[in-house]
Amino acid sequence: MAIVLGDNRYGKAEVRLVRVDRDIDPGADQHGITDLNVSVALSGDMADTHESGANDKVLATDTQKNTVFAFARDGIGAIEDFGLRLARHFVDSQPSIHRARVRIEQFTWTRLGGHSFAGAGGGTRTAVVTYDGERSWAVSGLTDLTVLNSTDSEFWGFPRDQYTTLQETKDRILATAVNATWRHTTTEGVDWDTSYDAAKQSLLDAFAGTYSYSLQQTLYAMGERVLTNDPGVAEVRLSLPNKHHFLSDLSPFGLDNPGEVYYAADRPYGLIEGTVLRDDAPPAGPAWD
Repeated sequence: MAIVLGDNRYGKAEVRLVRVDRDIDPGADQHGITDLNVSVALSGDMADTHESGANDKVLATDTQKNTVFAFARDGIGAIEDFGLRLARHFVDSQPSIHRARVRIEQFTWTRLGGHSFAGAGGGTRTAVVTYDGERSWAVSGLTDLTVLNSTDSEFWGFPRDQYTTLQETKDRILATAVNATWRHTTTEGVDWDTSYDAAKQSLLDAFAGTYSYSLQQTLYAMGERVLTNDPGVAEVRLSLPNKHHFLSDLSPFGLDNPGEVYYAADRPYGLIEGTVLRDDAPPAGPAWD
């Protein structure tokens, strides 16, 4: 029986990078800020390294970190473009590297003045790009986009057994923190910022505009809206934790509660996940891995 090396990769994880663009409007003394968390993973001809410890094919992870900072000196732009630049560099410059995957999170800041900013809570933009020397793949997304409908949500008609205590409701708060990724059909000629803004708005519009009988129904409506509005997206994956809000019992205090005071429970929580895709969507590439 032979023992062989299976799939493997290595890289530099969570490189924290902040770039200040000081010349976006010099006359107004206005700066721009880009705040990223960049993770690089490389794979290729690494059998000798694992089996004998030879490092002649290993691009040091410290070098990968330095490359991220050096490439940022020329500007960042859309995070998908920045990731593609990095991935192509690692594969095209290193004969032993056959595939590069770059994951990027972009943290949002709200402008307070020309050069003052505050952290924002509008979700974190994400991108995963992969390049193998011939083809490239891109998956865009966002995490922790908190949304809430204070009505227009029901949940009833579910099976009941000896362990069921949940009461049916025809009016409830529906809240979640949206984690969504969407796979692009190409990496060529995409206006990444416009595509991201449109996808985020589609998710928000569908959440706000769907009279919900279940979070599953809302998930489907959100994915469907993204696909309907952007023909360049082949597939949407969503993970929606149900941020439960339970009506607080005020009767011990001699008070009624006509649907106004709630207890927000952080755990345990229902977790609804699903994929919405075109029936003719091309197969997913390694960016989904």
